[in-house]
Amino acid sequence: MRLNHLLPLLAAVAVAGATLPAGDGYRGIWYYNQPSGDQYHYKYSGGFATYPQQHVPIAIYSKEANKTFFVYGGTTRDRNGELVHMVSYYDHATGMVPRPRILLNKKTTDAHDNPTLAIDDRGYLWIFSAAHGTSRRAYLHRSVKPYSIDAFEQVLDTNFSYPQPWWFPGKGFLFLHTRYQKLPEGKGSGRALHWMTSADGRVWSEPRLLSFLLMGHYQVSWPHDGRLGTAFNVHPPPLGLNQRTNLYYLETSDMGLTWKTVDGRRVETPLRSDQNPALVRDYRKEGLLVYLKDLNYDQDGRPVIVYLTSKGYESGPKNGPRLLHTARWDSSRWIFRPMMETDHNYDYGSLYLEADGTWRFIGPTAPGPQAYGTGGEIEMWLSRDQGQTWKKVRTLTRNSRYNHTYVRRPVNAHPDFYALWADGDAFAPSPSRLYFTNQAGDKVWRLPVDMKKDLEKPEPVTPGR
Repeated sequence: MRLNHLLPLLAAVAVAGATLPAGDGYRGIWYYNQPSGDQYHYKYSGGFATYPQQHVPIAIYSKEANKTFFVYGGTTRDRNGELVHMVSYYDHATGMVPRPRILLNKKTTDAHDNPTLAIDDRGYLWIFSAAHGTSRRAYLHRSVKPYSIDAFEQVLDTNFSYPQPWWFPGKGFLFLHTRYQKLPEGKGSGRALHWMTSADGRVWSEPRLLSFLLMGHYQVSWPHDGRLGTAFNVHPPPLGLNQRTNLYYLETSDMGLTWKTVDGRRVETPLRSDQNPALVRDYRKEGLLVYLKDLNYDQDGRPVIVYLTSKGYESGPKNGPRLLHTARWDSSRWIFRPMMETDHNYDYGSLYLEADGTWRFIGPTAPGPQAYGTGGEIEMWLSRDQGQTWKKVRTLTRNSRYNHTYVRRPVNAHPDFYALWADGDAFAPSPSRLYFTNQAGDKVWRLPVDMKKDLEKPEPVTPGR
């Protein structure tokens, strides 16, 4: 399928850049989904400033600016819990953060509308503001100046969900995302995986369908050495996403002109059967659900997928054990290994595959104050044998008031700002704060909730407290 005919279907009409208002501190959005009517209250809920994993990337370290730029789903004192898209940075030279800038108010409390971030070759910041389905708009903004969060222009007013924008130097954007489409039988809609390309972020190709099997998919993606890989599951009837299962993988090295399996076999897109060459493991036959967590590449460029399996979508112990796994490609076959057990399907952590061969995982793998709720206490684990064995080396949070959720890995992560996450009560609306840690995990900082100055240092939080 060729993409060399760029259509001006989504040609940009820029809205003049304006200086963004500054917030008075870092406050995350609290969100819930699907009340359960039991002691666990919801299918999932909590402080979701860095939610969900299908929104990637949300943080990028820029060597040129010596800053880690990041976006998150926030709220302000006067918004009564409404979602506002925030952009900020951590200055590695000074150890300070500015007041976060308020890009827009999404007029919703739905954290599925959270933003993602990209930085182009010239240092301009691009913020992709998602919509959850088709009832709200999605937006694309570009910073007026390189490496600056002060002012942005609106480039697109459109619709997309679960944005995953990747900038490839000298080539432009390869934008993975989801579009809600009617199911073949005409009953409801499902999540269809698409991609688009743009050389400049202003004129885009038409959306191309990558896969729309059964009732749809979720995906996670990550680039490596000029190629982009995506791992995805499938949503079978009758429950759809609450029966998510199976594990698939595809990659492209030519900006979507061709898609291939991990062993180099070209596939025709869109995929049309849930039994297809991209299938990594058929968990549907095993009766297990699959919750995607992360995708990364080792020092030899081989993909490693992190995912969780469970017996059901409802919270609580009955659907355990909930096991995190890795699927590692070893150049000839996929190798599946268990990692550790956790207590909620939506416990999300990030996998770091470092240059010396160390595998590092940071996530809420310990029960938190709201046991069997989303998130928990943050721990750091290491493996030095490609995931065969794991050793817990740090406890980053302990005796917390709220569960910690959605530990996110920045692109080109700097050792001083290695992971970003938020906290919040898993069972009831609450304040939410944002945190980050260093590579060693021996220091944790909380971003300032109430700022009196334009620039302030994050508050040190003793790990394990």
